[in-house]
Amino acid sequence: MVRNQAFGMIRLSISPSVGLFVPGVSALAGLAMIGMSPALAVEMSGPVAYLYSSVSINPPSAREMTVCYGFGCRRRATLDFSAADRRTLTQTLAAGKASPAAERMAIQKAVIWFDRRVGPMIGTDKRVANADIRAGSAATNFDCWDTTRNAASLLLVLREWGLLKHHTIGDPKYRGNFLAGQLPHNTAVLVDKSTGVEWVVDMWPKKYAEAPDVMPVARWLKEN
Repeated sequence: MVRNQAFGMIRLSISPSVGLFVPGVSALAGLAMIGMSPALAVEMSGPVAYLYSSVSINPPSAREMTVCYGFGCRRRATLDFSAADRRTLTQTLAAGKASPAAERMAIQKAVIWFDRRVGPMIGTDKRVANADIRAGSAATNFDCWDTTRNAASLLLVLREWGLLKHHTIGDPKYRGNFLAGQLPHNTAVLVDKSTGVEWVVDMWPKKYAEAPDVMPVARWLKEN
């Protein structure tokens, strides 16, 4: 079910804080235990932990994750993973065991599942690709800060459930070169265990229920 953090129901929660990813942040490395007991703590790097501390939300656990929307996580809900959710995601990731490439395809399907799971309940089933302030409706959209947090959280949950065989979680990546006409943007990242190559998992350029961009970081950094 999706519930508001305070009342256990689907209800809009608005926060004045806007998180910014700062490349090179190293605080909170190791076990991130922001508002969580050590037993529920999820291991993550400093830059990943900062995605959550910067907007004062708990990092994900094996049981639940905060869903950010409304631009900069101004609105948020909590997704409590049911037994059925876990079975579905386990089956989805099982199709990716053969190779890193197959696992990345399975991860794309898991992200589509997440989008469809929460969209009708929080209104983001109306979201558009590349949403920012120009989209005109923050309440039904993700900006790239929201998609980075949501994708990173889902990946951490999949890892906690032991469903990632070929990848681990990398630090978020940022791009933005105004001189080259490249707008600021950031994304969640996977790292291929066998090659060390970093891959983005980027929901933001896609509309509701479309497969996220999954490509090498080196290529992503050059795109507009």
